[in-house]
Amino acid sequence: MIQEISILLENTPSTLAKVLATLMAHNINIRAMSIGETADFGVLRFIVNHPGEVVKSLQDANIAAKITPVLSLVLDDNPGRLLEKIQKISDEGINIEYFYAFAAVGVEKARVVLKVNNLEKAQELIEMHEVVLANDEVDFYW
Repeated sequence: MIQEISILLENTPSTLAKVLATLMAHNINIRAMSIGETADFGVLRFIVNHPGEVVKSLQDANIAAKITPVLSLVLDDNPGRLLEKIQKISDEGINIEYFYAFAAVGVEKARVVLKVNNLEKAQELIEMHEVVLANDEVDFYW
């Protein structure tokens, strides 16, 4: 399990830039990011080192942010590997609310972040050597 930061953004010019400028001002490097949008708002989700400290920095800049525990997987980057893990979770009746994934440059691994409705059970189903440690326990760097 790792911790993801979520921010509800008004769908107007410069709102994303304000968040990114705040992160830059605090020398925060983003490890993964996703934005989903509706007509009026977007949900920015991202992974960083030391999420508790980052949320405090954002709140100090009047940016509402929350931390959500999510499951993080490191998979071999080849066809069918993601399906294998998703199938294992789905077969146990666990709903995947959202996920985002990316391949790391220069390695043969892919990173996947999953938000599920039963995090503990999903984590038990996945082999422990593929789950990234909580980002407060290690210097989390993808």
